[in-house]
Amino acid sequence: MKQQHTPEAGPEAAPYASLIAERLAIPARQVESTLRLLDEGATIPFISRYRKEATGGLDEVRIEAINDQYAALREMAKRKETILATIGEQGKLTPELEQRIDGTWDAAALEDIYLPYKPKRKTRAEVARQRGLEPLATLLTLQRESHPEARAAAFVKGEVTSVDEALKGARDIIAEQVNEDERARETVRTQFAHRAVIAAKVVKGKEEEAAKYRDYFDISEPLKRCASHRLLAIRRAEDEGLLRVSIAPDDDICLERLHRRFVHGTGACSQQVGEAVTDGYKRLLRPSIETEFAASSKEKADTEAIRVFAENLRQLLLAPPLGQKRVLAIDPGFRTGCKVVCLDAQGNLAHNENIYPHPPVGKTAEAAAKLRKMVEAYAIEAIAIGNGTASRETEDFVGRVGFDRQIPVFVVSEQGASIYSASKVARDEFPDYDVTVRGAVSIGRRLMDPLAELVKIDPKSIGVGQYQHDVDQGRLKRALDQTVVNCVNRVGVNLNTAGSFLLTYISGLGPQLAKNIVEYRAANGPFASRKELMKVPRMGAKAFEQCAGFLRVTDAKNPLDNTAVHPESYPVVERMASDLGCTVSELIADKALRQRVDVNTYVTPTIGLPTLTDIMQELDKPGRDPRPPIRVFEFDPNVRSLADLHEGMVLPGIVGNITNFGAFVDIGIKENGLVHVSQLADRRVSDPAEVVSIHQHVMVRVIGIDTARWRVSLSMVGVAQQ
Repeated sequence: MKQQHTPEAGPEAAPYASLIAERLAIPARQVESTLRLLDEGATIPFISRYRKEATGGLDEVRIEAINDQYAALREMAKRKETILATIGEQGKLTPELEQRIDGTWDAAALEDIYLPYKPKRKTRAEVARQRGLEPLATLLTLQRESHPEARAAAFVKGEVTSVDEALKGARDIIAEQVNEDERARETVRTQFAHRAVIAAKVVKGKEEEAAKYRDYFDISEPLKRCASHRLLAIRRAEDEGLLRVSIAPDDDICLERLHRRFVHGTGACSQQVGEAVTDGYKRLLRPSIETEFAASSKEKADTEAIRVFAENLRQLLLAPPLGQKRVLAIDPGFRTGCKVVCLDAQGNLAHNENIYPHPPVGKTAEAAAKLRKMVEAYAIEAIAIGNGTASRETEDFVGRVGFDRQIPVFVVSEQGASIYSASKVARDEFPDYDVTVRGAVSIGRRLMDPLAELVKIDPKSIGVGQYQHDVDQGRLKRALDQTVVNCVNRVGVNLNTAGSFLLTYISGLGPQLAKNIVEYRAANGPFASRKELMKVPRMGAKAFEQCAGFLRVTDAKNPLDNTAVHPESYPVVERMASDLGCTVSELIADKALRQRVDVNTYVTPTIGLPTLTDIMQELDKPGRDPRPPIRVFEFDPNVRSLADLHEGMVLPGIVGNITNFGAFVDIGIKENGLVHVSQLADRRVSDPAEVVSIHQHVMVRVIGIDTARWRVSLSMVGVAQQ
């Protein structure tokens, strides 16, 4: 697993810093420092956590944006090299043209400059040139001849058989020149940017097949106002052959401005040029810019959808963990029964079996007896139930079993569990068990530590995005992978219990080093310190620098090894303790001692106040998990299906997914309800994530029930939240 997407070694980053700074509105000095660190091989989590002095405290989101811009600019630099070489081979590269290309960093403008020199397939204009009609096109363009037909007669020879054919060929050349004219393209592009309308119509005869897209059967709206989720839905329907979609500005305005640029006067030549301009716009220029805007609007929609998905994933990965408790996990089912597993506090599988509490088997008493026996035998401290088929019925059954003590019951999302259970990771972990056992184990482990378990699953399979299969899959994967890396490093992992898959995501590590760590641990026993990491095969100084601060060693001789304090900062903490006449352990344990520390006295050229502030916060709560504590949740016991709902009901729910248009809430039935963005609060909400978060417990009111489409509309407006 690649840790991140630092550009490969190449030209100095400095030429790009000012451009990136301008695009992202970040001071150039901070951008320069960040690019230098990236070029040195530092990872995004390491830079954001341990190099705040250099970056001015940039967080991982802005560092990632800098990284992305850096990669894009370097790709454009490569494109420029190709363009310069191509024009040079044609013998047409002038110093002025080379200077223009070198100074252009707008992709559309660069391609406009290149267009007249771009090798072409056999166009109508090229055919006309080959027939010797370019001088006639030049003559028409000058618009001075009163009788162009007479001049065109001289070109009737060879493959040109008539005056009309000669004039048509000349117009084809002019039309292509209009299409390749930079100012003409910019004129039309400006109209698209400000006035383009996206229109969609259902394909005749496909109305029934396209029923789920009926909101878009006959729409027309300004492209710049088309929300990302609407555009992605329209494009999906177009790809499925169900909608016809167009993007266009006002043709009359575009043509009027193009005619003003190219047509001078009202004579016969001007009429020929005007006809060519209209043809060039409709046949070449408008389709070209439409394709450009279709791509750019899709890219913009992709960016927004990926942002939403990444934020949802971040919240899901950082969901509250139960921690190291002994868990009984149930993957519920009717006909095939419920698969039950017992896990120890480290998540190891201790026992598994099936119970059949529901119809058609209905061995309720036997199932209850088995559960009581397992709870006692394995000292179970919590129960996890998957939220799929038979979840509510299983939750009710467990609530009636009657254990000898109070045991909290949690309903856990099953999204992606089946993907994990059939994966190589699961087979390697449980080679002797089938997919049903692996799925139940995953449910239990998700309760104990969502982050450690969910990193094993392709993020796209977790089910917290919008139109994730319609966006650029490469960009989506990079964004989600980086989100996982950021979350894993934010929480940190226990060096002596983490598996190789989780370790892979730690800053500076990868599959091989993670594997080497696990093998070293198996051969030599638990790590006694972070320093011992240097004994792991292929662990170099740079990798150690990048990973050490994110790995925890509990019960280490040096208590700082179980904190987020980086080993490079140990000397300053030791100096603080020495100045106070105490040990580091005593400094960590005694708040009064820490309050006597004046961090300003420990500022050095390499350690500033941001790092010192982080150190003091970590000493206050060493090894603290940044995730909030977990809470038990209960659905309304009277609601089991859509038929149990009526408008006006106020119900508890759990936010399961957030999109641009609202939040989907699980209220204990098969169908998740939608709280539209307009119903999230009694004020205008531009981003639903401002109001709700994944796994948040909310109270909602039922405001609409569509039984035909199995949809439930909910509202949080005016509903008191717990």
